[in-house]
Amino acid sequence: MTLPRRTLALVGLLTLLSALAVITLWRVFGTIFFAITVAYVLYPVRQRLVRRGIGPRFAAAASTAVAFVFAAVVIAPIGYSLYVRRSTFFEMLADLPQEFSVTFLETTYSVDLSTLVTAARDLLADVAIDAASATPVLALKFFLFVLLVYALLLKPTMPARALRRTVPPEYYDIVEVLHERLRDTLYGLYVLQGATGLGTFVLALPVFFALGYDAAITLAVLSGILQFVPIIGPSVLIGVLVVMEILAENVTQAVLVGVTGLVFVAGLPDILVRPRLSEVAADLPGSLYFIGFTGGILTMGALGIIAGPVVVALLSEGVELLANERLPADEQAPSE
Repeated sequence: MTLPRRTLALVGLLTLLSALAVITLWRVFGTIFFAITVAYVLYPVRQRLVRRGIGPRFAAAASTAVAFVFAAVVIAPIGYSLYVRRSTFFEMLADLPQEFSVTFLETTYSVDLSTLVTAARDLLADVAIDAASATPVLALKFFLFVLLVYALLLKPTMPARALRRTVPPEYYDIVEVLHERLRDTLYGLYVLQGATGLGTFVLALPVFFALGYDAAITLAVLSGILQFVPIIGPSVLIGVLVVMEILAENVTQAVLVGVTGLVFVAGLPDILVRPRLSEVAADLPGSLYFIGFTGGILTMGALGIIAGPVVVALLSEGVELLANERLPADEQAPSE
């Protein structure tokens, strides 16, 4: 079917304006993307409030408050812990030995760590300076994030209506399937992954206190955040602590941290919470999720944490739609 000239002209104009918008708004593109995905997840909350008789404006404001509180709960402990414990981190780096000795078969081998320790100190100082200088920009982006979430929840059907008017009726079922896959993927990434992170924090906090770490709260928060990293998760943090204990020649403590941390911090949350995540996002295997996460974060930075798995999930759904389209009607996989 050949599109009318006017339609082709409008498609070309829309493509040009979209490219111009991406170029102009690239510095806040990540904020816009996160706001859209969060509003997508909060839409059921907004609808439930409206059904209970609350006006659309108040329902949108209440749903936005949920996003604001959630973001504050995630960001505030990290910033506070890093600020309060900044001297502890510097002292920890200062206490690292410049040389590490290993004895094997009555022969002692020495490893020079002075260059590595100096590089770590310089890196930590640079990160602290960059974080301080970026605070005003981050505050502005956070305000934009909240404003966008509220605006999207205030008029949630406008984008859907606009999209529906541009799609021929015979393709509505494809749009609906992609919508459901996107909804389930975002729900799994935000809600259930966040629940796993919270459960990890609750389990990790007493563990790190029992192990004698002064920065137990900070370590527990980092453990919860690392649950968003598929497969390896908090195991990275446990590995770093083990290495630091070995460098400090606390072999017994290193073994204790490794065993306890891997069981209670890295393993137990997967047993208690992760199965629920698998039920909701069962159509996206862990291998594909890991590919999406890794490729997304390497290509797009922090934006890729969500964008990578979403793109992989939609690609997987597209492949399944094409496969079902080529099968006879009686052989197609039943829809869920």
